[in-house]
Amino acid sequence: MFNLDEEFKKLKERGPNNPLPIPKMAKITAGALDQGASQWAFRLFRDKKFRKMLDFEKLEKIEQDRIFNELVVSDLVLLMITLESPDLRIPEELKEYFLLVKDELPKAHCNLLASYGIEKKYLNDWDKLIKMRYEEYNKDKLDIRKVAMDMDSKKGDLTTKGLEDIQLLLPVQTVAIGCHHHICRGKTKGKDELFKLILKQMGRFYVGVRVPLEGGKIDFWGKLRVGVRHFLNRFKSSF
Repeated sequence: MFNLDEEFKKLKERGPNNPLPIPKMAKITAGALDQGASQWAFRLFRDKKFRKMLDFEKLEKIEQDRIFNELVVSDLVLLMITLESPDLRIPEELKEYFLLVKDELPKAHCNLLASYGIEKKYLNDWDKLIKMRYEEYNKDKLDIRKVAMDMDSKKGDLTTKGLEDIQLLLPVQTVAIGCHHHICRGKTKGKDELFKLILKQMGRFYVGVRVPLEGGKIDFWGKLRVGVRHFLNRFKSSF
């Protein structure tokens, strides 16, 4: 069974002059990212405001578990969409590696669950859920981008910079919309504050991943604050 801690130990012992094969490194990277995604999901899951908005203590245990699973799978899919984003400012040779990491993420999460003793039949369900949400949010991403462009175009705000901002925010906004929808079982009316909390937390996770991937700093927080303010007005009538 794949053990991330053991793999990191072996990697350290090999030293910088004896690198692992690229597929093996991709597997280790995916494992580390998966653990980060699960930790961020748990942080929001334990958030007092989040639980109050959902009247969490009155929910049955199976529903509480379902909500946690949606948070985890949303963070995983956000990673996958980010790793394949065409606007990532990275050297060309890294793009292929990031795609390998993206493909390893579902396996990494199933390996993590297996290490907790989860039965194989449930691992198969998880693999299907991750792939289903990935396909769903990738499709939604195109629709959301079109709506955002149409709205900005009508206001006369569709500039090159505006397009770049839409593209930058697209992964986190798309996944936050989908996560909010599934957590609420489609009954999202009157739950704008819950959406903003999900978007804020996912935005922090997104920044924590994207900035290191690009090897520098991006002016994200200002754009995210503006995005949160205008996002609901732009999309809530469409989704």
